[in-house]
Order: sequence, then C-alpha cells, then structure tokens
Amino acid sequence: MTPENSRETAPRPVLLDAAELTSDPERWHGCAESAQRILADLVRGGAALGWVEPPARDEVAALLDHVVSAVRAGDGALRVAYLGRRLVGLGYWLRYARPTHRPHADLEKVAVDPAAQGHGVGRALTAALVADARAAGIEVLTLDARGDNAPALRLYRSLGFTEYGRLPDFVAVGDRRYDKVFCMVDLRTRD
Repeated sequence: MTPENSRETAPRPVLLDAAELTSDPERWHGCAESAQRILADLVRGGAALGWVEPPARDEVAALLDHVVSAVRAGDGALRVAYLGRRLVGLGYWLRYARPTHRPHADLEKVAVDPAAQGHGVGRALTAALVADARAAGIEVLTLDARGDNAPALRLYRSLGFTEYGRLPDFVAVGDRRYDKVFCMVDLRTRD
C-alpha cells in the first residue's frame, strides 16, 4: 500500500466543538490529560507551540477552561479531533480583548498528535476554526507561526492565510532563534 492509499483509507477524525465536547462528561473529563499528552509530545519533539518545556496537566486544564469560558461568552472557538474515543488534535481561536480589535480574533493553537499527522487532522481542525470565525462574524483571523514550521505555513497558505509580517530571530529556544511569522485571513465579505 502506498502512502497515498493509506491516507485515503485512514479513518476520518470526528471534529467536536466546545459545546459537543463539554456535553460528553467522559470526553470532557479526559480531555485535559489527553491534550497534555499531545502537547507534551509535540513540545518534546521541538514543536513551535509557545512552550520550551512540556506543559503540566494543570496548566493545560486551566487553558482549556479559559478557552471554554471564552467560547461561552462568544469570544472564542474550540475544536477537538477524535479517532474513536482517542483525542488526536485540538485547536482554538480567541477574540482580541482590546476594544478597537474586538471584530478580530487570533488562531492561537493547532496541535495534532504526532501519530495522526499527515492524515488531514490539522487541515480539518483549521478549516473548522476558520468556518467558526466566519460564522461568529470575525472580520480578520490572525495567527503567528515559527518561521521554521514550513508544514504549518504551507497549510495556512492553502487555507487562504497570507503573511503580513515577520520578526527576524524573535523566537528564542535556548541558543536558537527563529523568525516569528504573522499571517491573516480576511473573512469580510466583499461586494
């Protein structure tokens, strides 16, 4: 079987939003632990997620609680991806807090379990989050990515994001420095 065929026959993830996730007590109860496992594995592998050391379970639980609170207030969206009962990815955006920036939001994290990468989970999560932003009336959805994260930058470009700026050598990981790349997608309808 070629890699292309294995991708075609791989099971498709089920995407849930925050309301669907929190309405399933078993999934919601295990979400922080599963999300921490994914994030810790990615950070240990050098992923550009904002942590230098893997986050603790309590930190991830607090982050998820914060995002769910923002969703309930109309200020965010959360998407999770499951294969069966196994969490394989998550992502979220939050509306900007500054009053003059409230029509806009920032896609803050998209993380996919290394074992599920290459099967469209990141694309599905990101596309759903963009659709959620559009439905929420978000005008411009922004994100930033580490400059060496070429797969993520390709994915974002393929979904309509454009680069609008770059800070050279801004991200510090030990002695290494990486560009911080700013991207955006304009969701305002054009007449």
